[in-house]
Amino acid sequence: MLHAVWAGDGLAFWAEIPDSAPSLAPPASPATRPGTARLHPFAAPAHTLADALAHTGLEAEGSERVLELLLPGSVREPVPSPETGRLSEVVRPRLRLWRVPAVVPATGDALRVLAQPPPTATVRHWAAVAAFAHDLLRRGRVIPQLVTAPASAPTARAGGPRARRDRPEAGARAVWRPVVTGADAAYARELAEAMPPACRTAATERPSGAVLTEALDVFTDALMRQALHEPLVSGPKTLEERWLAALTGPDPSCPDDPRLRAELEAWREAVTRAEGATRVCFRLVEPPVPDTPAGESEHTPAVEPAEAGETARVAEPAGGGEWRVELALQAADDPSLYVPARTVWRGERVTGLPGRPERELLAGLGRAARLYPELDRALRVAEPDELRLDTAGAFAFLRQAAPLLQAAGFGVQLPRWAGRSRLGLKLTTRARSQAAASQGFGLRELVDFRIDLAVGDETISEEELTELARLKVPLVRVRGQWVELDDRGLDAALKAVERERTGELPVADLLRQVVQGDDELPLVAVDADGVLGDLLSGQAEQRLRPLATPHGLDAVLRPYQERGLAWLSFLSELGLGGVLADDMGLGKTVTTLALLVHEAAETPTLLVCPMSLVGNWQREAARFAPGLRVYVHHGGGRDTAEIAGADLVITTYGTAQRDLEALRQVEWRRVVCDEAQAIKNSGTLQARAVRAIPAPTRLALTGTPVENHLAELWSIMEFANPGLLGSRQRFRSRFQEPIEARQDEQAARALKRATGPFVLRRVKTDKSIISDLPEKLEVKEWCPLTPEQATLYQAVVEDMLARIDGSEGIERRGQVLAAMARLKQVCNHPAHLLKDGSRLAGRSGKLARLEQLAEEVLAEGEKALVFTQYAEFGTMLQPYLAQRLDRPVLWLHGGLPKKTRDRLVERFQRDEEPTLFLLSLKAAGVGLNLTAANHVIHVDRWWNPAVEDQATDRAFRIGQRKNVQVRKLICAGTLEERVDEMIERKKALAERVVGTGEDWLTDLSTEELRDVFRLTAEGVA
Repeated sequence: MLHAVWAGDGLAFWAEIPDSAPSLAPPASPATRPGTARLHPFAAPAHTLADALAHTGLEAEGSERVLELLLPGSVREPVPSPETGRLSEVVRPRLRLWRVPAVVPATGDALRVLAQPPPTATVRHWAAVAAFAHDLLRRGRVIPQLVTAPASAPTARAGGPRARRDRPEAGARAVWRPVVTGADAAYARELAEAMPPACRTAATERPSGAVLTEALDVFTDALMRQALHEPLVSGPKTLEERWLAALTGPDPSCPDDPRLRAELEAWREAVTRAEGATRVCFRLVEPPVPDTPAGESEHTPAVEPAEAGETARVAEPAGGGEWRVELALQAADDPSLYVPARTVWRGERVTGLPGRPERELLAGLGRAARLYPELDRALRVAEPDELRLDTAGAFAFLRQAAPLLQAAGFGVQLPRWAGRSRLGLKLTTRARSQAAASQGFGLRELVDFRIDLAVGDETISEEELTELARLKVPLVRVRGQWVELDDRGLDAALKAVERERTGELPVADLLRQVVQGDDELPLVAVDADGVLGDLLSGQAEQRLRPLATPHGLDAVLRPYQERGLAWLSFLSELGLGGVLADDMGLGKTVTTLALLVHEAAETPTLLVCPMSLVGNWQREAARFAPGLRVYVHHGGGRDTAEIAGADLVITTYGTAQRDLEALRQVEWRRVVCDEAQAIKNSGTLQARAVRAIPAPTRLALTGTPVENHLAELWSIMEFANPGLLGSRQRFRSRFQEPIEARQDEQAARALKRATGPFVLRRVKTDKSIISDLPEKLEVKEWCPLTPEQATLYQAVVEDMLARIDGSEGIERRGQVLAAMARLKQVCNHPAHLLKDGSRLAGRSGKLARLEQLAEEVLAEGEKALVFTQYAEFGTMLQPYLAQRLDRPVLWLHGGLPKKTRDRLVERFQRDEEPTLFLLSLKAAGVGLNLTAANHVIHVDRWWNPAVEDQATDRAFRIGQRKNVQVRKLICAGTLEERVDEMIERKKALAERVVGTGEDWLTDLSTEELRDVFRLTAEGVA
């Protein structure tokens, strides 16, 4: 069991041997000096550790070290890590020092180990930190710095397998540092809060946030040096050249220089200080429309759209310099507080602004001028309030300056049409034959097509395009809407006019045009008929003739499953992949098995799934498709020779990655990925591995194709239909950034049109899909706080509000998140917050209500699932509830080995006696069938509704015969009630941001937070 711990100057690896005997460590004698570190009895020797790391290419020679770690245990032995599966005999563990052999490799070598992390909590966490550093580097969120290098400090070099740790010459070091602001800062705090204590047991005096910052700095520097490959300066002579050579070469040591250091520090402050209480905001104002009545908004259309058949009215903006960038101050925690610069200069007092707002405004404008040099013109006057631009300047602001300023933390406000109205193409296609108008046509079928130029929904003629070209301005008004016209887009449109715009095309070529379009001239509208039209509109499932349950399937498919089978078969015949994104519990497994039985292919299908689902697929295949020959390619005895005789080969993501070369040699009918969210990160080794396995068609099964951001959808679609959505960079610029950053409706429609034909999504709550599933009854249980809880709650609120009110930027956001976590723990139980091991009975209103509900469920002879997001709270609840209820209380969490998890699930499903099943939300939220329960209790709510629903779906799924009662415990009058009210009141906001967690609350003002956190009288028992 490999572990990783931050050793101060680098990442150290050590390992446990699960079967080691504790007798290897002799008991302590009375002469043992207190505080002396003892040898860890389960720790792997250095040579064993080196052998275990050899497969990653890491050479341990020269990097061995003995670390002293502070770990829980007794005088005789430490507590084994949960991953070993060993039960500890230590009754009252205490933190003690233990010596372990370790390897502290160069950072580049450590990052290679993290690229294929084993299933231990510490290594997985550091892998997430490394992935975060890589993402920051990819987005350019790094800057160079010059830092002091004490002569005694070793330098972790980024080099390859033979890289070593050298001592730099006295002076300084040239380093790359990450820029962590905004959403990145929030994620960094989440990583720090989620850091397992074992990740920093070699640095026990330092908080997790400090350890994370130090490690992130080192990882970012190493990754940047790997990306540069070689120094940018050869034979450096000047100080700046020596610094640049050290910055881009393997050795970071260089002479110190106070002047250079000060300039670099000022740069760092400039890119991070925009996160303060106020920020400068830039608002682009378009030219006034000629003859606009006084007082009419400048953001309304200049000319009404032309009537049908009327020639488009194309007009150049009147005069030059009519565009304006209005300068203003904006509250960072309340964007609605927007104060124009002219108001600031008039000296008017505005609540929410600092005492000297004019100084904040000038300082912010000075920092912004580094990113937007054109701003210098506005700063030539004593009281700058706007920057006047010509049309070309306004276009440059839209395309270049605005994204830079926004990324640096400044406020930017653009007109509604910005980024949405572009010149594009409209494709019209008609089937040429009856075969193409009905089910069964192929990718080689010919269809007639016509291509027209369009702006939004409006088509334009060649004459109108010629007029646009004549104007030679990047922003023009066409039929009442502003249109962005860069030279490349206009040239592409002129070339499109010259090309043949009518004719015939094979279906395959047409699909590529529809989905990929053109970077310079995107496809903005499609009009198609027949089955092709239904496919492109995402309605093929409704139009296709359902396929009856195939002979050989020992089940009766439901109507929606028959339609789904027809859709899968249809895509398969075309040679296309798909994403079956049915709601959890609607039978994606049996539909997939039906497809295999229906096809009766001569070559096998490869199914890749998480290890926890291998047994489930085996059992389901044996039950529903007994005629299928199934082979499980997993474990030490796996043999690729067995694949040839199978119809369905089941393997895990890890095994697919390890056996990639062997699996690539097999002729597969298709590759199926179950729980395809496992490949949502396209850069992981397992995602790259499954994409590299060749097959004529592919199928992704997932109930959540998008969990956090659109890049996950691209990764899953890239597996199902490689190249269909273009490159990841193109997808990000064309869809992800416009939709996520600007809520671009046009981009959202284009993405739905591009992915809709290949994604089938049905939900259980739709009675037209499934009518015989029992009802799901959701109830909010309002729980009072005990006096002790109320006192603790109020103390936490007062303490945290005082800190929040005196902080700003990154620190403020961290304080808000910390306050929320502490208040949620108070709502659970005082002992959860205090972590003092004190008694549980009689001290929590929520626990009292949970006991009542559990007693009622068990008295009715039924079973219940109880979810908590805190594993530590579940560990406290399990023995307490078992004793109070005098009934078995099962406890499933992420630290259990697979065999134990399977045993618990089987016992819960098979045993007739009433049972309570306590589950960790993260460990048991997906992949389990627990229909023996018809009660679900969420003890502490997770504010992402999708996560809660996934957990509830363990019971509310096909196979459930009883109505499912879902209870969500909420402490009345507390933070939990406030946030619940916000979610109910602002559904649109919740749907957009709750998926990323609770971070959206960090943007509230202090007064709003006071209202959210306040404790009302009705909340106390």
